[in-house]
Amino acid sequence: MINVGAGTGSYEPLQTVLAVEPSSVMIAQRPTGSAPALEASAESIPLADDSADAVMALLTVHHWSDLEAGIGELLRIARQRIVILTFDPDINHRFWLLEEYLPEAAAFDDSRAVAVDRLVTLLGGARIETVPIPHDCTDGFLAAFWRRPEAYLDPEVRAGISLFAQTGDEALQPGLARLSDDLSSGRWHQRHADLLDREALDVGYRLLVAHL
Repeated sequence: MINVGAGTGSYEPLQTVLAVEPSSVMIAQRPTGSAPALEASAESIPLADDSADAVMALLTVHHWSDLEAGIGELLRIARQRIVILTFDPDINHRFWLLEEYLPEAAAFDDSRAVAVDRLVTLLGGARIETVPIPHDCTDGFLAAFWRRPEAYLDPEVRAGISLFAQTGDEALQPGLARLSDDLSSGRWHQRHADLLDREALDVGYRLLVAHL
């Protein structure tokens, strides 16, 4: 298994034999004992054809500068299977945090979002699976805290979410201030009472599995 766009290795299975990541900063943050990391971009992976049984790319394709080149590289180095975790922007951008409080972040995300159908086409076909997010999800991606809104007021939580880092705190602060006020007054809980007893939520995350 090769993990492309691996970042710090948060989602790597034990079967991973190599990580591909363009950022030396991210590579330096990988835990001791992680798979070795190759500093390279998804669009130009310096590996031979058919290098691995499977290749995965998790929450990364929207960061790529050339999507077609990146998917082409996955197809080139994978022998049997490609697995991509991504999000459907039409659903993800209706997430209460973006729709009600941080439309600036949603607008930025629109500029780089990748339609799921486009990925399926580039892969030459893929099975699409919905990935509901549990209310106590421990991975710190954007919608992981959908039932724990106070988490988004924590700078450490926001620092781990790439969309926030790229949008910038200055643009986020007015919306975060409104969220803080709504939590203090109870308005958020009144408006989203339907979420409080839910165990999981479809916030648009999709798993694509292509068999080659």
